[in-house]
Amino acid sequence: MKIRLGFLVGFGAGYVMGAKAGTERYEQLRRLYENVLSSPAVREARGKVKGAAETGFDQARDLASDGVQKVKEVKERKSGTDGAPTGLSVAPPPVTP
Repeated sequence: MKIRLGFLVGFGAGYVMGAKAGTERYEQLRRLYENVLSSPAVREARGKVKGAAETGFDQARDLASDGVQKVKEVKERKSGTDGAPTGLSVAPPPVTP
């Protein structure tokens, strides 16, 4: 209950302070955000992050493909040439009269 009350008080204070700041502060923050996004350093960093994400995606796709291929190979080896499973099997329990 204390957490909920604290959240509501914080939300209310933020709302009141934001309403007092008004449109001028909003516009100021929006311009700051646009300036940050258009800066060369941020553009370069975004390009690096995008490249790293693409590389990571490609590596993950290749690893997944290799894993699927290995599973297929194991299934083929396990089934044998005649389709019957090979390897050890467990005998059924003995029937007591």
